[in-house]
Amino acid sequence: MAADRNSELDYARPIRRILIGGLVFVLLAVFVLWRVDSPRVERFRAALVDAVVPSFDWALVPVTRTARLIEGFQSYARLAEQNQELRRELRQMMAWKEAALQLEQENAKLLDLNKVRLDPRLTHVTGVVLADSGSPFRQSVLLNVGARDGILDGWATTDGLGLVGRIAGVGKTTSRVILLTDSNSRIPVTIQPSGQRAVLAGDNSAAPLLDFLEDPAQVRPGDRVVSSGDGGVFPAGLLVGHVALGRDQRLRARLAAEYDRLEFLRVLRSHAGEVIRDAGGLVVPAPIGPAPAPIPAAAQEAGDG
Repeated sequence: MAADRNSELDYARPIRRILIGGLVFVLLAVFVLWRVDSPRVERFRAALVDAVVPSFDWALVPVTRTARLIEGFQSYARLAEQNQELRRELRQMMAWKEAALQLEQENAKLLDLNKVRLDPRLTHVTGVVLADSGSPFRQSVLLNVGARDGILDGWATTDGLGLVGRIAGVGKTTSRVILLTDSNSRIPVTIQPSGQRAVLAGDNSAAPLLDFLEDPAQVRPGDRVVSSGDGGVFPAGLLVGHVALGRDQRLRARLAAEYDRLEFLRVLRSHAGEVIRDAGGLVVPAPIGPAPAPIPAAAQEAGDG
């Protein structure tokens, strides 16, 4: 066995030397061939390249595919960067969209406030809602207008759609509005077209009760509810809402104002009614005919004597 191995080694070594020597000779020949500057050698080099290079396409396939793979990874990296950039732009667009929607809602509110038809004798002050009570037991909001703007207690407030509440507490720069839904709110209303009088009583729910109806049989769901003006609490004719039948089978008012989106409120300057100083004039009728001539002072004194 040892002799066989030695014979194989003795046979392989000369072949290896011959192959290495041949390879070195070919490389030297190619080097010399490419270094010689001669027209004949140049033509030979061109013919050799034309004959050998096309047959090496198979050897270039791995290189070509590797290059394509690298380009694919680079393209994927660029796509990933573009995707991240598009995601950032989409988030910015969503923020801009939300801002645009908020501005559109505010614009619609202001347009509604400008379109609402009120008694031309009523003037108003528009305020921005700063905050709400945040309590389930007290329904109120805070406005950024107060005594410096001439606001007084008891004045009515509306949004662009209907009556919201009344002023109850005035500071120098702010004022508080008690909403119609508050349990302390009581206002007289008229139900149209029947003309029935009632009292809108808040109970901290979205639909206040209609109490003290004169004839409930004449009232139907969907009838219009407006302020009556009785007692001078509110100006007459302000839209409050529409009649609705509650789950407890009691008549309620579905308010026209959007209480979930109160941003701007209009405070109506109510003018005080005429004050009657001489109540007797309403009972004793005025004399008919010419007024009697005044009695001279001297005659009156003589008669007294």
